[in-house]
Amino acid sequence: MTISSAQDTAVTTPDPRLTALLEQLTLDEKVLLLTGRDFWTTAPIEKIGLRRILVSDGPSGVRGEVWDERSPSLNLPSSTALGAAWDPSIARRYGNVAAVEARRKGVDVVLGPTINLHRSPLGGRHFEAFSEDPVLTAKLAAAYVTGVQENGVGATPKHYIANDFETDRFTADVAVSDRALRELYLLAFEEAITEAHAWLVMSSYNSVNGATVTENDLLETPLNSEWGFDGVVISDWTAVRSVNSARFSQDLVMPGPAGPWGDALVAAVIAGEVAEAAIDRKVLRLLTLAARVGALAGFEPAVAEPVVVEDGIRFAKEAEIAGSVLVTNTGQLPWVAESLTKVAVIGHNARFARTQGGGSATVLPERAIAPLDGLINALPNAEVTYSVGAVVQEGIAELPLTSIVNPHTGEPGARVRFLDADGGELFTEDRRATALVWFGGDAPIAASKVLEFSTTYTPDATGEILLGFASAGNGRILVNGALLHEENVVPVGTDLGAAFLSPPSASVAVQVTAGVPIELVVEYDIPAEGALMGALSITIGIEPDLSNPDGLIEEAVAAAAAADVVVLVVGTNSKVESEGYDRSNLDLPGRQDDLVRAVAAANPRTVVIVNSGSPVLMPWRDDVSAILLSWFGGQEYGDAVAAMLLGEAEPGGRLPTTWPRTLADVPVSNVTPDNGVVRYDEGIHIGYRAWLKAGTEPAYAFGHGLGYTTWSLDGLSLDDASLPKSGAATATVTLSNTGDRAGKQVVQVYASRAGSAIDRPVRWLVGFAPVTAEPGQTVSVDISVPERAFADWQDGWHYETGEYLLEAGTSVTELPLSATVTLN
Repeated sequence: MTISSAQDTAVTTPDPRLTALLEQLTLDEKVLLLTGRDFWTTAPIEKIGLRRILVSDGPSGVRGEVWDERSPSLNLPSSTALGAAWDPSIARRYGNVAAVEARRKGVDVVLGPTINLHRSPLGGRHFEAFSEDPVLTAKLAAAYVTGVQENGVGATPKHYIANDFETDRFTADVAVSDRALRELYLLAFEEAITEAHAWLVMSSYNSVNGATVTENDLLETPLNSEWGFDGVVISDWTAVRSVNSARFSQDLVMPGPAGPWGDALVAAVIAGEVAEAAIDRKVLRLLTLAARVGALAGFEPAVAEPVVVEDGIRFAKEAEIAGSVLVTNTGQLPWVAESLTKVAVIGHNARFARTQGGGSATVLPERAIAPLDGLINALPNAEVTYSVGAVVQEGIAELPLTSIVNPHTGEPGARVRFLDADGGELFTEDRRATALVWFGGDAPIAASKVLEFSTTYTPDATGEILLGFASAGNGRILVNGALLHEENVVPVGTDLGAAFLSPPSASVAVQVTAGVPIELVVEYDIPAEGALMGALSITIGIEPDLSNPDGLIEEAVAAAAAADVVVLVVGTNSKVESEGYDRSNLDLPGRQDDLVRAVAAANPRTVVIVNSGSPVLMPWRDDVSAILLSWFGGQEYGDAVAAMLLGEAEPGGRLPTTWPRTLADVPVSNVTPDNGVVRYDEGIHIGYRAWLKAGTEPAYAFGHGLGYTTWSLDGLSLDDASLPKSGAATATVTLSNTGDRAGKQVVQVYASRAGSAIDRPVRWLVGFAPVTAEPGQTVSVDISVPERAFADWQDGWHYETGEYLLEAGTSVTELPLSATVTLN
């Protein structure tokens, strides 16, 4: 018997066979199931045929049980790229591909998608979420969840709820109105449950209106009582802090085996402080999940084998193209490859591109194509030059595999040993990278005192380098047997995730000669009590050379002046956009703004590629011939960029988030708690809603994006201009491709109500649809506008009857078509 497929309605009555299994369990065994067995798995119980359930970080790929370059993963474009595609079919395929990757790695549950909102552009983790708009986020969330689960893997919408910032995320309390919760922050979770029937939801670290989320009534209402959620509420890692949380609808504590439940929860049940019926409900939900993913003997899984399978590498390139947004083009693009004889590629990120954001979402691809590589491959008959232009890197960058040799095997890589207090070897690994994370796996971190890393490094240039390591704690750097530096690196701030995944660094100046190898050893004293329960991370490598920034710009300007065209890639780094901390500004790091101005002055055919996961300021935007926002583009990033620049493909994206001219213009920016509280005082007015209310013009409006063809929007009609509260209207938009090549357009429909008695946005998105057409073709698209689009929350959904204006167009500020609808 199958236990609820991804498309089934929510199960409200447990399968009697699951109840029979529950009755076989002792109280100790029930409670055992409710805390993870380790970092990534749940506890098995052999006597009822229950194996472990393996969960893994997503959402832009599936890492698997170990964080190890020897077990590579497909690296998909960031969620902002997926949001920018404005295409639920792409989101569903994205989920399909992620599920296939999960099953390849034996993973039962993907910890994604992240469906928090881009409330403020300063949010450090926005690359991992879709949009500032709740409707766009909700449609993509439901499609992503459907895609994952129709291939038999559980999806986990996260982080429930109002976890839209990183600063003090473990302790901050979000003060937010019920109306804003219902209309904005809960909407995507609602559709992920009611439309896609997600099998899990992840509860967040923060508090909401005074109660930490893992001990918050929001876990029951609306999640269970209104939406019919029958899955597992899994905690964010270490988010459960007390036995009291077991009284709420929190089902599974991660990670384990230590945690606040365990014996303390058993005692609380025996003492009558927690009802055993509450424990039974949690266990039944976990058993239901186990049955769905095939982890429970005697139950057919929801999906035995993946049913939607495609080439993940090809899809990664397609998804990046679909989500890249051309915001400015003076007619420069697309270029004709045959007309180019010399191309100057400039920018740190052109060679060392960010294909993903930092933090727990990190995956390790087998390869990643940077824009420089993509253009070299695409232009075999042109001379392609490279200049770094400006340093973007902060902290330690790992050593390239091509430059290191394992001194014990003679193969590319390094030897890592875990040693006891006497220097005895407990465990050894031969690795193929110098950015190393142990987050689960076999390494005996708790039993070890010292980690020893050794490699033979051959530099490719002569001069002084800053050789070092990045990890919180004490370490020693030895070169050719001599101790050159010892330092105790102290983490900045209190966020454990940031300290673990983006730690500060220590380095020492070393004179090297090109082609002359050096023996490098780093000894790291493993903390007696790891901050993240036995996990460990360290990166060995080189800090950036900041000694001659003017010289780097001068070299780039000379290269630009000598070239036919310039591809200048600017972007952020892992110290700007990552889990664990928010941004202090929206500036590009380093001297990149100076670089763009100088290069654009030297060559008017300068195209800028922006390699960031969320908005950055572009004070030079009117000085360049084209700007392509490419986000964190996944492992096929470089090939996708080359295809778009050379016209083999059209950038298909539209902005999922408003891009400002200056930080001062941003109407909602605060992400820092004041006395422990982040106040969402703006209510329902975030993103473009807040921009319209303020009357401030951004650099690029929500929904904006250009292509390589032209369009006319010809008409808007409604199937019924009178809308009962139990129905939906269908808006039909007719448009024509008036250009000379096939193209994509995203039709957007917004609602507004003049003279409303209720505080409303100036206008708000109610529906959208991506459209493709051949040259000269006229097409029509139907967009459903549900009655909920007009509702406001007043301790229940309230409908203000009367006339509403519907406007259709290509961005929130480009709306040439209109019609009225009456809500009865």
